[in-house]
Amino acid sequence: MKSRGGSAGFTLIELVVVVAIIAILAGFAVYNYGQYSFKSRRADGREFLLRIAGAQERFYTNFNRYTDQFGAGGLGLTGATANRSDRGYYDVAIALGANNQDFTLTATPRVAQAQDKCGQLKLDSRGKKEATGAASHPGEVCW
Repeated sequence: MKSRGGSAGFTLIELVVVVAIIAILAGFAVYNYGQYSFKSRRADGREFLLRIAGAQERFYTNFNRYTDQFGAGGLGLTGATANRSDRGYYDVAIALGANNQDFTLTATPRVAQAQDKCGQLKLDSRGKKEATGAASHPGEVCW
């Protein structure tokens, strides 16, 4: 009897299965990378909100009121984009309450960060933190 020699290699089906598994794993990796990117860029907005809140408290100490001005005569931030976070992922707006005795800071995501599910980040003069996007939950999920 002649022994039949086994051929070395892969069948087309085996190759297709391996490629499909790699594609699925790559899809998960890309999605997770995107979520981590949003989360890391969110830190840019949070840091800027906290810095503006600190500047507001210093302004309040001197003038017994809060301000909605970023530049001279206000918080003293300079430049055409004084209301933009350091890395440029958020624009911040200041809303003042009655008699300028309280404020709400709103960081609106821009450019690549605009797709973040947390949406706008908010911080008020009492220290209340919130997010307005679809992924917003009570607590500190987006903060």
